[in-house]
Amino acid sequence: MWWLAAFVFLSDSVQARTVSVAPGEDIQVTAAGAGTPVVLVPGLFGGAFGFRKLVPLLVAQGHRVIVVEPLGVGTSGRPERADYSLDAQALRVATVLDSLGIRQSLIVAHSVGAAIAFRIAYRRPDLVRGLVSLDGGPAESAATPGLRRAAQWAPWVKLLGGVKLVRGKIRGALIKASGDTTWVTDEVVAGYTEGAARDLDGTLKAYLRMGESREREKLAPHLQEIRCPVRLVLGGAPHPEAMPARDLALLRSRLPRLAVDTLAGAGHHLHEEQPAAVAAIVEQLSSAAAVVGAVP
Repeated sequence: MWWLAAFVFLSDSVQARTVSVAPGEDIQVTAAGAGTPVVLVPGLFGGAFGFRKLVPLLVAQGHRVIVVEPLGVGTSGRPERADYSLDAQALRVATVLDSLGIRQSLIVAHSVGAAIAFRIAYRRPDLVRGLVSLDGGPAESAATPGLRRAAQWAPWVKLLGGVKLVRGKIRGALIKASGDTTWVTDEVVAGYTEGAARDLDGTLKAYLRMGESREREKLAPHLQEIRCPVRLVLGGAPHPEAMPARDLALLRSRLPRLAVDTLAGAGHHLHEEQPAAVAAIVEQLSSAAAVVGAVP
């Protein structure tokens, strides 16, 4: 992970390690800084690389930042026969936090990563004192629209161009999902596809398994059990990953401590387009949670 060098100046040490949560299931964890814990959970694409702008800002605010890449995401493992449901992913992230001794963290999750974070928040309130969802809703399946699109072309990738085709598809998806597209450069596309380039077969098989996964219980009936404050941050620019109105209505009706922010001009990748604004929201939530307390 060549981009980790950019974090070196932030603290005495930047740690990248692999945590084994089950036989054959290895989760990549990257940590920087010291202080109150902030856990970053990426969506399907980008992994820890996607948070490279946000991490320095959070470390400067006095946080210990831990990026946990779910199975099949970033540079975490891609076992073919693993359970890639959101339920299973939430359990894995919780296991990682337990192994690190993390309690009462702020969780900042992007896209489908937010559906993982919501599940952690109601099942393990001891781990979460506040939650920031970056353009992510209450998904009931890992088979999000973005994943379904990826699964459609996955069987043809090796035949039609391999990693080169993947990079082209990712570039197009990032541009379509953004309000300000200037951040989508060749270097960024290479970073977003680093994990896939290492194990293209494993990545394609993991995507197919995600699409086939089934949840053991619905999230919606449990949203009202989330007692910590939640900040939902939406991109104001039109983009294909925008949250459906029904999902927003569900969150408003079920989450007792929800606040909604909209970042004008930004699309789906808020932490790429407006990282300073995202960091400010995280700090606001951190201060509020410290005063009020996340768990009654």
